[in-house]
Amino acid sequence: MTTKLKLPSRRFIKPSFQSLIEKKRDGQEFSQEEIRHIIDSTLDDEMPIHQLSALLMAIYFKQMSAVETAILTEEMMLSGEVVDLSKISRPKVDLYSTGGVGDKTALVLVPLAMAAGVVVPMMCGVESDYVISTLDKLAAFPGFKRTLSLDAFAAQLAKVGGAVVAQDPKLAPADAKFHELRKETGTIPSLPLITGSVLSKKLAEGAESLVIDIKWGNGSFIRELEPAKQLARTMTRVGRSLKRRCVAMVTDMNQPIGDSVGTMLEVREAIELLKGNGTDDMKELILRLGMEIVRLAGVAGSTLSAKQAVQRHLADGSALQKLKELVKAQGGDASLVDNPEKFQQAKHIRKLPAPKRGYVHMINASLITRGVCVLGGGVIKAGDKIDYSVGVSGIKKVGTQVKQGEPLMMIHYNDEAKLEAALGYFKEAYRLAPKRPTPPPLVVERVA
Repeated sequence: MTTKLKLPSRRFIKPSFQSLIEKKRDGQEFSQEEIRHIIDSTLDDEMPIHQLSALLMAIYFKQMSAVETAILTEEMMLSGEVVDLSKISRPKVDLYSTGGVGDKTALVLVPLAMAAGVVVPMMCGVESDYVISTLDKLAAFPGFKRTLSLDAFAAQLAKVGGAVVAQDPKLAPADAKFHELRKETGTIPSLPLITGSVLSKKLAEGAESLVIDIKWGNGSFIRELEPAKQLARTMTRVGRSLKRRCVAMVTDMNQPIGDSVGTMLEVREAIELLKGNGTDDMKELILRLGMEIVRLAGVAGSTLSAKQAVQRHLADGSALQKLKELVKAQGGDASLVDNPEKFQQAKHIRKLPAPKRGYVHMINASLITRGVCVLGGGVIKAGDKIDYSVGVSGIKKVGTQVKQGEPLMMIHYNDEAKLEAALGYFKEAYRLAPKRPTPPPLVVERVA
């Protein structure tokens, strides 16, 4: 029989910020105490900005192990308040997407999950410049409130089963400081920092499980496939280590999802999807992600029953009804769900003609979003007011054959000068070729 020798506990001696930078620069791992010291020093503004910047850059180049990333995630989560949803007995599952052009899946999946008896506590953080946020889209409903107090957030979840609000600054404040500096130091793409940022906020808002949509391609800040796969694996691994169930899907973002980009236009498309209509790619993505949500929640035990549950809630109108409840609960005009033609409409619609005959060979999705933002449909600089009526619809997808002069998309606009400025982005977004290309699969990999 052997006994483990108990060593006296050591008092943690705070290392210098320079030594922490050098340690990570040399590829060494931080201890839990060191990571906690970094977080505390960030919150207290003790670490000078130039040294925190250097530390973030060292992490960007030398990475962090799964253990380090899990510790970082937990410490950032505990740096602020944590929403207690334990009084809600129903399963609590959230959806996170790295962001995609024309991706209105959250507008469909949140009410779909609610209809299946799943509580969805969704807080939306800062989006990349390739994305018009889910909150911006929901704000197309007049009166829709973007923010709720944490108490009101929890109360709405208990009452209607879902809430989509802006990130509360009381949650994971250390990450907020990291994120602002990451934007200025070019370290946004760091996989461990992305993982820590996303999971710390999602766990702080009360989610028990998480379905993650990692997008790769020209319409994402993750341009290459392999880093997207690595991020999916890292996030699910760290989520498991923190005793949360996570499933990640790696999906293609080399063209817009669905056939519209723009707040009101995407909301109208989402309403059609909730009625069982819509483009094939959106239907596939909603089915795949929706199945993961109901399975993680324990609502469906098998692949077949999960598929049937998603299809049933779309077919019987229960998911559409939940969208009305969500919009109404947050002060929006829910009557527009039944009467989408009453949304604010753009004054003019103009086609973007194909310059020649051929097949759509490539679409640069990020350029389409930039064009929509120039029209007024997104935020280019702080303080910009969004024009909810503008955007593009009827987007021809990769592999589609077009004749010369046939519309590649329809442009909805209010200002001729803004249209002229946006046309350059729209024209540059398309590449035509004489032979039909083979589009990449929409779902590349599932990680669980």
